[in-house]
Formats: sequence, C-alpha cells, structure tokens
Amino acid sequence: MHITRREFCLSTAAVALATVMLGTSTLPPFPGQALADDYPAADLMKPDAMPDLFLGDAKAPVTIVEYASMTCPHCAHFQETTFPELKKRYIDTGKVRYVLRDFPLDNLAGAVFVLAHCAAKDDPTKYYSMVDTLFREQLTWAVEKPVPPLMAIAKQAGLTEESFNACLTNQKAWDAMESVRQRAIKQFKVDSTPTFFVNGTRVAGAVSIEEFAKVIDPYLKGG
Repeated sequence: MHITRREFCLSTAAVALATVMLGTSTLPPFPGQALADDYPAADLMKPDAMPDLFLGDAKAPVTIVEYASMTCPHCAHFQETTFPELKKRYIDTGKVRYVLRDFPLDNLAGAVFVLAHCAAKDDPTKYYSMVDTLFREQLTWAVEKPVPPLMAIAKQAGLTEESFNACLTNQKAWDAMESVRQRAIKQFKVDSTPTFFVNGTRVAGAVSIEEFAKVIDPYLKGG
C-alpha cells in the first residue's frame, strides 16, 4: 500500500476528504522476517526526504523517534495520557530529544500530516502544536465529512483556504512523506502505530510513562 496524493485529491484540486476510508488496522506483517528490537541510533537519524522536526535539546543524551498515524486512536491516547509527562520529565529538562515521524495508515492520515508540515513551513514549532490539536480533536475530524473541522484547525495554525488546498496538492510533500514511511517499513520493520525507538531500542504501543522510564533511565545513569 502506498499513500499518494492522486488517491486523495480530486483533479480540480478540491479536497476529496469525504471519500477517504478511515483505516485503523495495522499494516500487513512481514513474512519470513523477525522484527529486530534494536537498530543503530545513527541509522535512525540519517536524513530523509522530509527533514525531522524535533522537540528538546539537540544534544540530549537520549533520542526518541515515534512513528505515528494521525487517525490512530492508540497514538491519540498516548498523546493525551503519556506524552505530557514525557515532555515534562524528559524533554523539557534536556534529557530527551523527541522526533515524531509520519507513518500514515490511510490517506486521510497522510493528508493531515501534510497539513501539519505545511503549517510549520515558516515556524517549526507549529508542527507539534498542530499535531497536539489534531490528536486532541481526532474524533471531530476523523469522520465522514472532515473538511470543515480540518479547515478550522488549519486556520488556527495560520493556513488559509487557498493554502489549505495548495498544501494537499503538493506532490513533493506527499512523496517526501511516503519516503519516510517506506524507509520505516523496509529498514526498521515498522508495521503498527505508535512505534517508538529509544536510542535505537524498539518500544511498541501506547506505553505508559513508567514503561518508558524503564528504557530511558539506564541511558541517563552517570550522565
């Protein structure tokens, strides 16, 4: 399965959000390949077509990479229940650099990520503030007619109706997002969301802050 703009947008550049099927299942498994638990952190952080936007200190001793889908309820649950404490305890204190990468499970999730990156074009901080809003209000826009609520959120982030449609028809943005997604599948064997890598160590699912601490804290001892 590939996430593409062509499948998402009408030929007139109007948004075809209303026709997108909302998928919540994970991607197909990878037959014949055992899922590794660890990958070199340097490999995870190699630049891709879509540059990373991160929270926290660039020189933090721990880097967390999350692969998420905006239509994933488990990702929204993590964002609501665990992420605030993760940010307070580790990111804001300079212990963790946090990177959220696009891993859309359906075309609507892909479109929403494209919008978030577009909103952050001139101000990277808008990416995470818009992502937070989108996850918090997931039940309002992940519906049969998502255009009005998504447009309202986009306008709060500084987009106009014209730029909203322009973002969603930007093939370069869709290709970059798909590059990130395909690399996650092929190189890091990501097959569900949310999937995290803590300095290269895989942590899957909407885990609690206590579970995260068990993986993060050993990297901080003696630091």
